[in-house]
Amino acid sequence: MATPRPRAPLAERIEELLAPGGPLPIVAAGDPVLRAGVARYDGELEPALLARFVEALRITMLAAPGVGLAAPQVGVELRIAVIEDPAPVPDEVRLARGRVPQPFRVLVNPSYTQVGSDRAAFFEGCLSVPGYQAVVARHAEVRLTGEDERGRPLDEVFTGWPARIIQHETDHLDGLLYLDRAELRSLSSNQTALERWAQPTPTEAASALDFPLP
Repeated sequence: MATPRPRAPLAERIEELLAPGGPLPIVAAGDPVLRAGVARYDGELEPALLARFVEALRITMLAAPGVGLAAPQVGVELRIAVIEDPAPVPDEVRLARGRVPQPFRVLVNPSYTQVGSDRAAFFEGCLSVPGYQAVVARHAEVRLTGEDERGRPLDEVFTGWPARIIQHETDHLDGLLYLDRAELRSLSSNQTALERWAQPTPTEAASALDFPLP
């Protein structure tokens, strides 16, 4: 039996990943890279390569389309994620979910802690779990710490939908998928969610599908 070929160094693998240009392939649930968790980023990439990788993450996120993307979702074991949300939603949804526009941000070595005890539950999806949504109860307010792509410290409190995005993407870096935190009785195809559960809150879904809300 042939000896398995050792994995190329990280920088080399990222160069190969970026070579074709355009959006990167998104890793689907079931791939071990989404479950491994990643250690703290410690300057493994030269600044120019880091900048190119971050831009590729942004291109991939916007093309999907999504509002966040973590490095493991493109098969790269780095504690890096990007977020951006123009929040193109009706006012009633904006108010119910606390969804406000978020500029493009790079999160390096992010972590979050809850602020207060309030929790909010809404349907949530994931680019690595295509075709489905489920209700996830998350902290309504969190404190994010970490750095940006230039090493500048981040220390900011997020509420509403931005807090949800922060938790979702940081969870990816810890080897967690949103389904690990979801109320599985709420699991719905995107089509069913659009046709039956597009209300600003999941109250009707909780009643019909018999699952609790916080």
